[in-house]
Amino acid sequence: MPLDRRLIQNFDLRVVLTAFLLAGIGVLSIYTATATATATHALKQHLYLRQATWVVVGAGLLGVAVAISYRTAGRFAYLLYALAVLSLLLVPLFGRAGLGAQRWIKIGFVAFQPSEVAKLALVLCLARYFEDRKERVGTPRTMGGAALLTLLPAVLVVRQPDLGTALILLAVGFSMMLLVGLRLRLALPVGLGLLALAPIVWTFLKSYQKRRLLVFLNPNLDPLGAGYHVAQSKIAVGSGELWGKGFMAATQSQLNFLPENHTDFIFAVLAEQWGFVGSVVVLVLFYVLLTRGLEISMEAKDLLGSLMAFGITAAIGLQALVNIGMVVGIMPVVGIPLPLLSYGGSSMVMTLAAIGLLVNVRMRRFMY
Repeated sequence: MPLDRRLIQNFDLRVVLTAFLLAGIGVLSIYTATATATATHALKQHLYLRQATWVVVGAGLLGVAVAISYRTAGRFAYLLYALAVLSLLLVPLFGRAGLGAQRWIKIGFVAFQPSEVAKLALVLCLARYFEDRKERVGTPRTMGGAALLTLLPAVLVVRQPDLGTALILLAVGFSMMLLVGLRLRLALPVGLGLLALAPIVWTFLKSYQKRRLLVFLNPNLDPLGAGYHVAQSKIAVGSGELWGKGFMAATQSQLNFLPENHTDFIFAVLAEQWGFVGSVVVLVLFYVLLTRGLEISMEAKDLLGSLMAFGITAAIGLQALVNIGMVVGIMPVVGIPLPLLSYGGSSMVMTLAAIGLLVNVRMRRFMY
């Protein structure tokens, strides 16, 4: 069967190039953050190679996501959601612990984070759920079902504990509900209900997470403990000034003052090296990616494609907002990676797969 030329004409090269440019900046930043690791952390010196490998794997999944119709992906949405929830249930039993949390499942020599799969699974599941109920999408029963679909993975994730990802899941689900027509009379009770859950969520948090939230409210509470990450991050960002200190010259990272510099605080490494100008370049790239994602959502000819594109864009945008806000000290430290830049195979692979679906919706807008 010959390839429809309209698929090629509607292929959004801008989205793909922007995503891989961000991923390339991420690999380079990880290299500079870990190149001077001490002998006791010698394995960190090779993390950039691992990240580059995950970019290649993610590129393969992006290609698969582009090749298969997004409506085919929608048909398997409930199955993917069920598998994501099952894997989250298995984490406490078979999960691997690290950094005070149990978030990884290891299969053979590959460890992955089910919570990263859950982000994309929730988007696809809600898109399919609302598509199946488009004639009664704004009813309390439909919205109640969507709320339950959102809450289930969020509750399982917060028990790991991973407060940041749980909040992202809730925010993505709520934003998709608003998009399809969640009315104020329903949105208010939902919002109040989520606030009412705060004391319950607090009991699931580890002591270090509670300290981080308290330090956000009072930065001087524990400057050498829970507040140390943010303090060093702000020093790194500020010391970059306009043009930055230059390649491999970021003292906060090179001298290991900044903890988790290759993961949650990779933006601080970038800001210290390339300054305000380099930071703006990264922000502009995210702006291009996110605005194009919203345009694809608005251009989609069916509800399924529109919601998929919006949900994927919202997930990437919310994570970027929280991570960068965390790095500059205007949001609490909740352990959210910066999409496409922070070190992490699960995050990279699932983000590139999601971008493949985003491009897919654009390519096939003339079909549905």
